[in-house]
Amino acid sequence: MDTIKIAGQMDAPPIDAQIFRAAMKKVATPVTILATGHGDLRHGMTASAVCSLSDQPPMILACINRNSAILPHLRANGCFSANFLAEGQAELAQCFAGMTKIYGADRFNLGTWNTLATGAPVLGDALSVFDCRLECEYDSPTHAVLVGRVEAIVKEGTTRALVYASGQFGFPAPI
Repeated sequence: MDTIKIAGQMDAPPIDAQIFRAAMKKVATPVTILATGHGDLRHGMTASAVCSLSDQPPMILACINRNSAILPHLRANGCFSANFLAEGQAELAQCFAGMTKIYGADRFNLGTWNTLATGAPVLGDALSVFDCRLECEYDSPTHAVLVGRVEAIVKEGTTRALVYASGQFGFPAPI
């Protein structure tokens, strides 16, 4: 069994980054495309660290690496969409994750993209879409923790969610 560091234990050995990544890799997370921009100046990335924060007011939380190309554009635009992908959209997730030879705004040629309240691009056939204004941002040593105030929602709901676990895309079994 691997050693687990308990908060407050000053003499415990530090958590090894590889052990941490291996443990987190086993946890299924929803696959989301974060997008920002207006008109043809659009930017997007695949993210797995996106979740609800509050329903009153409706807010979501997204974590983005501070070196990510989308971050300065998201800050400048002050808005973003969180497009939770559905079963069958793994190719789109791979594209926005940089796993294909499609880059920049050309990624938005895949799928049907529209706009809602903020003007950020939203994926028309995503499982759920949250169109957000950037409410605030917190810094961690490696990531920007973004809080988005939800301005509009689209809920498709006819397919299963696309999830990522153990280095693979999949979808949960019906409950």
